[in-house]
Amino acid sequence: MDLTSPSVRAGLVDRLGELYAGRPVILGPAVLAAHTPTVAALRERGCRVLVLATARGAGPVPGPDECTVVELETPTTRLVTDELRLLDHLAHHLPDHAVAAIERFDPAGEAVWNTGHFVSDDEPILGRRVVGGRPASYLRMEDKLFAEQVWAACNVPTAPHLVVPVEEAALAEATAALAGPLGTVWTGDARDGFHGAGNYVRWVHEEADLAVAQSFFSLHCDRIRVMPFLDGVPCSIHGLVFPDGTAVLRPVEIVVLRKVGEREFVYGGLSSYWDPPEADRAEMRSIARRVGSWLQAEHGYRGAFGIDGVLTADGFRPTELNTRLPAGAVRLADLDPELFELLQTHLVAGLDTGVNATDLEALVPLMDAGRSGRPVAIGQGVSLGTSDEYDLAWDGVAFTRAEGTTGNTLVLADTPSGFFAKVSPCAVLSPGDRLAPVNAALMAYLDREYDTGFGAVEAAPDLR
Repeated sequence: MDLTSPSVRAGLVDRLGELYAGRPVILGPAVLAAHTPTVAALRERGCRVLVLATARGAGPVPGPDECTVVELETPTTRLVTDELRLLDHLAHHLPDHAVAAIERFDPAGEAVWNTGHFVSDDEPILGRRVVGGRPASYLRMEDKLFAEQVWAACNVPTAPHLVVPVEEAALAEATAALAGPLGTVWTGDARDGFHGAGNYVRWVHEEADLAVAQSFFSLHCDRIRVMPFLDGVPCSIHGLVFPDGTAVLRPVEIVVLRKVGEREFVYGGLSSYWDPPEADRAEMRSIARRVGSWLQAEHGYRGAFGIDGVLTADGFRPTELNTRLPAGAVRLADLDPELFELLQTHLVAGLDTGVNATDLEALVPLMDAGRSGRPVAIGQGVSLGTSDEYDLAWDGVAFTRAEGTTGNTLVLADTPSGFFAKVSPCAVLSPGDRLAPVNAALMAYLDREYDTGFGAVEAAPDLR
C-alpha cells in the first residue's frame, strides 16, 4: 500500500475509523484539550462523544454542542508521573456521578471506550469494549531496569552501569566506581509503577547529592541503576511492531535541560528538526529494529515503542524503553496524526490494519521533509491560576510578547500536577536546528512574565 499518497492514507483512515463509525464513543480520562481533534474526527464519523475530563488543559476545547463533558475531580499532584498513574486508577474506579453520566449517555452499553495510552485495557470497563490503552504486561515492561535486559538480549551497546539496592554503602560504592567528569545519574526501578518526565532520575555529583537522592529513592524504589553522566544530545528512536516486522522511524531530539548548580534535569519538548550524523542515524534505526523484533518474539508485542538515550561522543547509548506510543513518536505522527493513532489502536488490539511494516516505513522520507517540533514547559507543583494564548516574537535568542501574529503561539494552562505551556505552532526552527536552546528561551520568558521558577537552564552539547 502506497502510504506516501495522501489519498491512499485518507482511504485507510476512513477504513480504520470504522471501528468507531456511528457508535457512541467514550474518551479518557484525560485533559479535555488533548481530545479536541479526536472529538472533531469522531463527529465526522457520526459518533456521539463523551469525554471524561481531568482538567481543561492548554489550547482550544470542544464546544458544548460537540460532546458531553464529565468533569472528574482529581487530587493535586506534584509530579507528572503521579498524574499519569492516576489515569489508570480513575478509569477503573470512576466516581458515582461519572458512572451515572456514562449510563445515561450509553444506556445500551454499545460504546467504544478509548482510554488513552496510560490506561491498561485488558478488560472491559463498565461492560464496554476498551481500546487505545495497552495491556498491563506492556506497562510492566516500562521499567528502566527491565530495559537493561532488553539491551543485552539485542546486542545494544550501553554505557557501563550497576544495579544496586537502595542502601547507602552499595550506592556509594557504585557511584565511586562509575563517576565520570560530571558525576553519575541514578534511575529508580518501577516498584510502585511506571515513571516518566525524569521524576525518578537524579544527578549525583557530590556527597551531598548522594544523601538527598538516597532519601528520595528509599521512599519509592527497591533498586537503582547507577550510570556515568552521559554527555551529549538526548534523543530517541521509535518503531511500530506489525505482524510482519518492525517499521522504524527517524530520530527525535528530546529536550533535557540542565540546572548545573542545583544538579537538576528539566524536561521540555521534542523535535525532528535535529539531524544526527548519518552513521549514528543508521545505528539508532538498527537498534530499534532489533529491539522491535525481540519484543515481538519474546512478548508477542504489537504497536509502538520508543528507545530514549543520549548521542554521546562514543555514539548512541540507550537509557530507557517506552512500551507505548511515546511523545517523540507523536511528534513524527504530525505527518498524519489520525492515521498513526488508528494504527496504534488497531495493532495493540490485534486488529487487521491492511498495512505492513514496509508500507509505514516508506513515510520516513516524508518525515524528513516535513519536520515537527515545539518547545514545552511543564511546571510540576506550580499553579499559575490562569490560562493564556497569544503570539510571541523571536529574535534568535529570546522570546518577547508580540503585538500581532508571528506563527509562534504560546498556550498555557494549569493541570492536576502544576501547569503546562507550549509554543504551538512554532516557526523558529529549520532542518538541522536544535530545539533545546529555543526551549531554554521559553522557560526564561515564562520566568520573566509568570514567575514560574525554572531558573537558569542549559542545553546539552552536541559532541558528534
